[in-house]
Amino acid sequence: MGTPTLQDRVAVVTGAAQGIGLAVAEAYAGEGARVAVVDIDEDGATEAAARIRRSGGTAIGVGCDVSRRADVDAAAARVAAEIGTITILVSNAGITRPAMLWKMTDEQWDSVLAVHVNGSFYWLQAVTPGMREAKQGNIIFTTSAAGIQGTIGQINYATAKAGLMGMARSAARELATDGIIVNAVAPAAATPMTETIRTDERFRSTYLDTIPLGRWAEPEELSGVYVFLASPAASYFTGQTMSVDGGRVMVR
Repeated sequence: MGTPTLQDRVAVVTGAAQGIGLAVAEAYAGEGARVAVVDIDEDGATEAAARIRRSGGTAIGVGCDVSRRADVDAAAARVAAEIGTITILVSNAGITRPAMLWKMTDEQWDSVLAVHVNGSFYWLQAVTPGMREAKQGNIIFTTSAAGIQGTIGQINYATAKAGLMGMARSAARELATDGIIVNAVAPAAATPMTETIRTDERFRSTYLDTIPLGRWAEPEELSGVYVFLASPAASYFTGQTMSVDGGRVMVR
């Protein structure tokens, strides 16, 4: 058996107490990374990290509200002190606050952008100094088909996800000379965030009709893409958005 793909790398995965984030954290640990499971639900993060350790991996659980810069800076400092310099960041934390645009409140707008956009930017700034010094880093943003195609009833979410693709491309350009790879993943997965459109009959068939494979992915089906984007195999792959969505978004 060869050396695990991410042996001795230190990875932060936000929104990792469940769903895609948890699947990615478990996959990274399985590939030899030391993983910080970061989530606003500190108890959930702690339990997820314990689950990884029970499976033989190395992980710590870290509570963090990514919309607060002070929380992010404190979490990043704790990770560095406990498991080492961060060289992989998966910015995956997200929330939804659905409403049609003419009904959307300032709180619904601001809270979604604060988590997705501000939180990703705060973590980007927190990890960049260590990555630049190490001349190594892989940064991955979780975006969405909503940011590519738009969506109905979630203009805040679609705007935030489109912003993350712009953030990934800009960061990829700025950090390329430091050997830092930056990309985004646009998934279509069965997670708590997609529960309503997956289970409510008003939306279920409409959304499934847009997915050529005819089903939602399980989070574990996506983790290989995140492993690839954090690995040496992606050393010449930067500034891209990978749609892992059963064919829902096809570039023409």
